[in-house]
Amino acid sequence: MNSFKIAIIGAGSVGFTKKLFTDILSVPELRDVEFALTDLSEHNLGMIKTILDRIVASNKLPTRVTATTDRRNALEGARYIISCVRVGGLEAYADDIRIPLKYGVDQCVGDTICAGGILYGQRNIPVILDFCKDIREVAEPGAKFLNYANPMAMNTWAAIEYGKVDMVGLCHGVQHGGEQIAEILGAKDGELDYVCSGINHQTWFIDVRLKGRRIGKDELVAAFEAHPVFSRQEKLRIDVLKRFGVYSTESNGHLSEYLPWYRKRPDEIARWIDMSDWIHGETGGYLRHSTETRNWFETEYPRFLEEAARPLETIERSNEHASHILEALETGRVYRGHFNVKNNGVITNLPADAIIESPGFVDRFGINMVSGITLPEACAATCMSSINVQRMSVHAAIAGDIDLLKLAVLHDPLVGAICTPEEVWQMVDEMVVTQAKWLPQYAHAVDAAKERLSKATVKTRDWKGAARRDVRSIEEMRAEKEAAKLRAAG
Repeated sequence: MNSFKIAIIGAGSVGFTKKLFTDILSVPELRDVEFALTDLSEHNLGMIKTILDRIVASNKLPTRVTATTDRRNALEGARYIISCVRVGGLEAYADDIRIPLKYGVDQCVGDTICAGGILYGQRNIPVILDFCKDIREVAEPGAKFLNYANPMAMNTWAAIEYGKVDMVGLCHGVQHGGEQIAEILGAKDGELDYVCSGINHQTWFIDVRLKGRRIGKDELVAAFEAHPVFSRQEKLRIDVLKRFGVYSTESNGHLSEYLPWYRKRPDEIARWIDMSDWIHGETGGYLRHSTETRNWFETEYPRFLEEAARPLETIERSNEHASHILEALETGRVYRGHFNVKNNGVITNLPADAIIESPGFVDRFGINMVSGITLPEACAATCMSSINVQRMSVHAAIAGDIDLLKLAVLHDPLVGAICTPEEVWQMVDEMVVTQAKWLPQYAHAVDAAKERLSKATVKTRDWKGAARRDVRSIEEMRAEKEAAKLRAAG
């Protein structure tokens, strides 16, 4: 098999890059390749390159690893490009959560839609288009762009419609939801089969089968409610299952911020979330988690280096799609997964231009989607609300149109359930001014937004949210774990 090049943008995300690397190298036919790592952080690049070089050396592989802050150089001649970037980092992300909270918009994650996800998309899309320009100009002709970065639908929409590259969006929400269903039904490996369809983070298990037998709503509800953990952690998802008739792929916390019904009143939020872990609905939960663990790979680096000496055969391949897609495209072995692509009639009751997440098969002929899927009406209606917001958000990001951006935020389901138009207009002005250094397309609008804010009449409040933990440092978390170990040891 001919050697080829895989470029990873945002490779300084040490843990995820290591996972992608070992996944791909678990396929013997994919070992004689070059991995070109690129990131803004030379420090992180140095760490991950050292780890990957040790994996290669320990396993006596022909794999080559290069690392550079020059993205265009990394992309030159690449057949596959994988992106896992967060434009603005935690600094901008904190404003995605903090500013809307002043206006009563309580988000758990804020990276897909809602006020935070929309602004995240405004930061990402210009950068995604820069990636696409480089791919068109210097990558291998027909290169495939695999995107792991959120907001998934907006990034993929912009890259396909405006970047003119062959992009597919990849997420693991479907797999995680499938693992839950397997657990509640007591399914063994290979016994559970399902079809999920919808849009990213609002994908629905429209067909669930255990050993070939169709599992209906009532059986799923009973199994979830009988589970000692999921019955507490997934209260909102179970409620949606009861009302819609199908289970959502997305976590309790994520799903709660895509719908207009569960997070709009502070006194209601506590009914539907669980505080055992951030992902179940904690206010700003993912921001807290990300802040507390922002340097975790620094402390885990010695362990990573030690693990790098292990034989590849002892490292379990993950269920992330990337390695399976590359294996299918390069070897012809068929892979079935759920992929984010332009709809074009795949889902009959969603718009053709929408980015949908639905089943497909991959082989040497490419990604071939299963067409003719019709969603239950309630699922389609919920997806449509988000699709309309995504479309306006992408178009606003491309044009630098602050008025269209405000209309996108106004039409967001959760924001619209909470805020008046005046509050939305002021909130967006505040977010654009605060994040101006990551929003070059809005440079012309910043001074006018500042002027409006100087005369603002909408009152905001310093509100921490309905369910929030204080942010802890890495050291505090370690101390807590050590104390717990000592207590357990007696």
